[in-house]
Amino acid sequence: MGSVGGQLLVQDEVVGTGAEASIGSIVSVHYTGMFQDGAVFDSSEGGQPFQFVIGAGQVIPGWDQGLQGMRVGGTRLLVIPPDLAYGAQGYGPIPPNATLVFEVELIAIEE
Repeated sequence: MGSVGGQLLVQDEVVGTGAEASIGSIVSVHYTGMFQDGAVFDSSEGGQPFQFVIGAGQVIPGWDQGLQGMRVGGTRLLVIPPDLAYGAQGYGPIPPNATLVFEVELIAIEE
């Protein structure tokens, strides 16, 4: 799976049954970040869930866009093109112009 024409791809692996995430929602997630070859570069597994506000610019744009409409209890696969991730500059272990794959589990929403 890859990004098609630089577009964000979203695939629900498990559809949640809880509250729905939208702009302004404070969400708590567990995630695993991978390169397209499956090599893991970051994960919250074994640690505390990661919390952020959707649409507040606290995370890469691919997350702000890709988690909208997701429901608590769900797991979603996001394939994020470079322009919605870290772009031409890269970040830490992420090289420039990298397409990233995230598996994200929505644990909770606070409004």
